[in-house]
Amino acid sequence: MTGRWIERWEPEDDTFWRHTGARVARRNLYLSVFCEHIGFSVWSLWSVLVLFMGPAYGVDPAGKFILISLATLLGALARIPYTFAVARFGGRDWSVFSTLLLLVPAGAAWWAMRPGTSYTTFLLVAALAGVGGGTFASSMTNINAFFPLREKGWALGLNAGGGNIGVPVVQLVGLLVIATAGAGHPRVLLAVYLPLIVLAGLAAALGMDNLAPVRGDTGAVKEALRDVHTWIMAFLYLGSFGSFIGYSFAFGLVLQTQFGRTPLQAASLTFVGPLLGSLIRPLGGRLADRYGGARITLGNFAAMAAATCVVLYASLHASLPVFLTGFIALFALSGLGNGSTYKMIPALFQAKALAQGLTAGEAADRGRRVSGAAMGLVGAVGALGGLAVNLAFRQSFQTSGTGTAAFAAFLVCYAACSAVTWAVYVRRPAPAPVRAEAAPVGGEV
Repeated sequence: MTGRWIERWEPEDDTFWRHTGARVARRNLYLSVFCEHIGFSVWSLWSVLVLFMGPAYGVDPAGKFILISLATLLGALARIPYTFAVARFGGRDWSVFSTLLLLVPAGAAWWAMRPGTSYTTFLLVAALAGVGGGTFASSMTNINAFFPLREKGWALGLNAGGGNIGVPVVQLVGLLVIATAGAGHPRVLLAVYLPLIVLAGLAAALGMDNLAPVRGDTGAVKEALRDVHTWIMAFLYLGSFGSFIGYSFAFGLVLQTQFGRTPLQAASLTFVGPLLGSLIRPLGGRLADRYGGARITLGNFAAMAAATCVVLYASLHASLPVFLTGFIALFALSGLGNGSTYKMIPALFQAKALAQGLTAGEAADRGRRVSGAAMGLVGAVGALGGLAVNLAFRQSFQTSGTGTAAFAAFLVCYAACSAVTWAVYVRRPAPAPVRAEAAPVGGEV
């Protein structure tokens, strides 16, 4: 695979952007959305496949939570090498390879999904689905390099939202399979996705580009690793995206385990929350473009805490309508927070570069380089939040038979995220001697 390399790329140059950059960037964005969408669908397969696993499979609810937790964990870990892959291989070439690699977990699930398969085999096959989660890191790192700062909130929000929507889409397809073919035919679901994986890989090969300016840029990764704000943003993204992906994987099982829903009843509700969370993510980026990512993120975490209080009440009183209202609100808010949080990252690093005395062009270049590396690391930590959500649910159901204790833990997490956002990124920076460090992380972010 030789790829197509673009040697000159200057998105902050208005003339270049109008005449050449915008058209090329948007073509790569739309194809990236398609590939990432399929990646998220494959990563989310086991949130649907466990609904097909009736008594004949011999797997209890705790075992099912472990299956989806394992897929979440491997997806988070895969994001680390995927972050580096764009600089090593090129965004287009890596998109082709990583998309076609999805044939492995989808094909393995096709082979394994039948009664009599050992639980150990299910664990191994579920782990393979993690490569779908890795596509987010490389996709966001790649698209970040294509767009100027003024459009990053929208572009990254659309890229991530289009990818995130792979979660509710695979759940909706699963619902259609259960409603038509029945819960005994999980392979029908996989038959839909195997050709789509091939189509996405082919589209990336024919339509995407590699950017030479980001090739071999390992220094950006080292800078991102050393910067404390990479890890602060990772904590905030753990609260927003960790909630989104964790709830997306666990929602159907919670409905079955706590509220006694059948597979068809659970599947008919499972996709609604992730769909809203995915669709609203670009709005979070757009609002952050206009009002500042920190302000939107702070208000969003406060709203997530309020929605969690509603869910806690519903869990204590076994009220399914109230539970659904609060839980779907959590999905929508997590999507909004994903968009605003990711907008903060490139703005933060570019503002820091300006505060250190770099020219506007130099600051834009450094911000683009370092934020691209930081996004993959932030995404990896954020996905680990999904693992924490699923493990919290498993422990809560094992000890009390409900998710109440887990929701109480999530409430504490959102309070902590709100406090950190306010203290580091919203509160007016103090003392002039530290302004070079503080100014970029104030209200401008």
